[in-house]
Amino acid sequence: MEFAGQFKIWVLIVSFIFQSGYGFYLPGSYPHKYVVGDPLSVKVNSLTSIDTEIPFSYYSLPFCKPEEGVKDSAENLGELLMGDRIENSPYRFKMYTNETEKFLCTSGPLSGDDFKNLKKRIDEMYQVNLILDNLPAIRYTKKEGYFLRWTGYPVGIKVQDVYYVFNHLKFNVLVHKYEETNVARVMGTGDAAEMIPTITNGGSDAPGYMVVGFEVVPCSFMHDAESVKNLKMYDKYPSSIKCDPTTVAMAVKEGQPILFTYEVTFEESDIKWPSRWDAYLKMEGSKVHWFSILNSLMVITFLAGIVLVIFLRTVRRDLTRYEELDKEAQAQMNEELSGWKLVVGDVFRAPTNSALLCVMVGDGIQILGMAVVTILFAALGFMSPASRGTLITGMLFFYMILGIAAGYVAVRLWRTIGCGDSKGWVSVSWRVACFFPGIAFLILTILNFLLWGSHSTGAIPFSLFVILLLLWFCISVPLTLIGGYLGAKAPHIEYPVRTNQIPREIPAQKYPSWLLVLGAGTLPFGTLFIELFFIMSSIWMGRVYYVFGFLFIVLILLVVVCAEVSLVLTYMHLCVEDWKWWWKSFFASGSVAIYIFLYSINYLVFDLRSLSGPVSATLYLGYSLFMVIAIMLATGTVGFLSSFWFVHYLFSSVKLD
Repeated sequence: MEFAGQFKIWVLIVSFIFQSGYGFYLPGSYPHKYVVGDPLSVKVNSLTSIDTEIPFSYYSLPFCKPEEGVKDSAENLGELLMGDRIENSPYRFKMYTNETEKFLCTSGPLSGDDFKNLKKRIDEMYQVNLILDNLPAIRYTKKEGYFLRWTGYPVGIKVQDVYYVFNHLKFNVLVHKYEETNVARVMGTGDAAEMIPTITNGGSDAPGYMVVGFEVVPCSFMHDAESVKNLKMYDKYPSSIKCDPTTVAMAVKEGQPILFTYEVTFEESDIKWPSRWDAYLKMEGSKVHWFSILNSLMVITFLAGIVLVIFLRTVRRDLTRYEELDKEAQAQMNEELSGWKLVVGDVFRAPTNSALLCVMVGDGIQILGMAVVTILFAALGFMSPASRGTLITGMLFFYMILGIAAGYVAVRLWRTIGCGDSKGWVSVSWRVACFFPGIAFLILTILNFLLWGSHSTGAIPFSLFVILLLLWFCISVPLTLIGGYLGAKAPHIEYPVRTNQIPREIPAQKYPSWLLVLGAGTLPFGTLFIELFFIMSSIWMGRVYYVFGFLFIVLILLVVVCAEVSLVLTYMHLCVEDWKWWWKSFFASGSVAIYIFLYSINYLVFDLRSLSGPVSATLYLGYSLFMVIAIMLATGTVGFLSSFWFVHYLFSSVKLD
C-alpha cells in the first residue's frame, strides 16, 4: 500500500512537470497529419464585438454559404453557454497547394434589411472568426512600429460616411513537417498512444504536415460582376486580384450584390505543434503583467505576515498572562475582566437568521471548492484554450459534484448551532441546493430574454435550459441532499463554554461596527485587483486568458488574507464586548465583493467606453452581479469558518468558569 501511494505521488509530480512544459494539451488530442493535397476545411464561429458584447451568427449577414448547406459542428455545454456557434464554411483548401483568385460566390442584390444590418455590424465593429484545424484565424496590424495581434478580421470599415466590406481574404497557412518525435513528446505514454498515426518507411515519399498557424489579411476589392456570371464556386476569377489592406474599394450599396473571393498560400514554419498557440497567448504588456502580479503578491504577503504576527503575539500574551495566575487571582481577575473574556457566556449564542447563514456557508464551500479544483486543473493544462468550452463545462461538473460538500458543511453547522438537534436538516439541504443556483438562474434568465430579443447566438436555447434544469434537479439537488444526510449523521461540534440564558448587553461603540466590516474588504481586494483586470480583459476584450498558475497562487493568497482579516475583525469585536460576530465575520471578508463590483463599474466607464446600447450595459452589469455574488459567498465562507475555528480555539484554551 505504501509503495502504491508513493507511485501515485510520483505520477502526479511527473504529470505536473510534463504539463508545465507542454501545457494546454489533453491526453488524447494529437496533431493531425495531412498529406499534400488533403482537403482542409475552414469553420466559422459567431460574429463578435467588444462594442456590444452580443454575438451573432455568421450567416446572419449575406456571406457565401457552403454548397452542402450550413451544418453545426459538435458543441459541448460550455460552448453553448459562451455563445459559440461553430458552423461549416465554403472556404476549402488543399494541403500545401497555393491557390489564387478563387471565386466563392455572388450574393443576391442587398435588400433593405440586409443593407441596414450590414451597416450596423460595421458600425459596431463586429469581427469574423474563422477556424482551421482548431486554430482561430489571426490578423497582424502594424501601429507605431509595433505589431498587434488580433483574432478574426472586421466585417468592414466606414470611410467618410461610405461603408466598405472586406470581400477578398488572403490566407496564409503555416505548416510544419509531421515528426513522430514531436508527437511522442506531446503525448507521452498512455492508452491514447495506440491512436497516434505514425510515419513508416513507406510513407517517406509522401511527407505529412501539421497546421501550426492560420493568418488572414482582409481586403476590399471591386470585382467585375459581369465577368463572373457563368462562374461556379471555386472557379478561377478571370482577372488578377491585388490584395492591398491599406485601400478600400468595395462599397456597400442597397440593391447591389457583393462578390466574394479568396486566395491561400502555404508556408513551412519552424513552429512546432506544442508552440502553435503561443501567438495567441502572447499578450501586449506581458512584462507589466508579470511584475505587477509579483509585486502585488509580495506586498500583500508581507502585510498579511505582519498582521498575523502581531495578532498571534497579542492573543498568546493575553492567554499566557491569564494562565500564569493562580485560582484566587483568576477569580479576582474575573471580576475585573474586560474585553473578550466578558462575552464568554454569549459568544456562542445562535445568530439571527442562522439557517440563512448555514445555507450561504454551504454554497460558499461549493463555489470555493469548484474554483480551486477548476483553476488547478486549468493550471495543469487540462482545460486549454484549444478545447473550447471545457472551462465552463468543467466548472459546472465540479460545482454539481461538490454539492455533497455543501450539504455536509451546511447541515453540520446547522446542527452545531442547534447544539446537536438534527431537526430541519432536509430543509437546510434543499435551501443550499436552491439558493445560489436560484439566484444564478434568475439573473441568467433575465439576461437571456435580452439576448433573445436581440436575436443573438449568445442566447441559451430552450433545449439547453431544460438540460440545465435537469442537471440542477436530477444531479445537484440529490447530491446536496446526500451531503446533508451525511452531515446530519456526523457528530456536531461541541462548544467549549456554556451559553447564558439572558444575552449580555453590548456596550455603545464609538463607531459603527459595520463600517469597519465594510472597510475590511480593501485588503483582500488588493490581492486580486491586478489579476482581475486581466480576467475582465479576457472576458470583455476578446483576449485569451492563460496564466492559470498565477491565478491559482492569487486564489490561495486571497483565501489566506480573507481568513486573517476576518480573524482580526472578530478579535476586535470581541475585545469591545460585541459578541455578535457570526455575520460580521462572514461579511468582513465577503465585503471584497463590493469593491469588485465598484471596480467592474469603473472598468465599464473607463475601459469599455465603446460599449454601446442599454442592452450591452445591462448584460455587463448582470454578469458582473452574478460574479460578485459568487465571490461574496466564497470569500465570506472563508472568513466565517476561520473565525469560527479561532473563537472555538480561543475559548477552549482557557477556563473562565
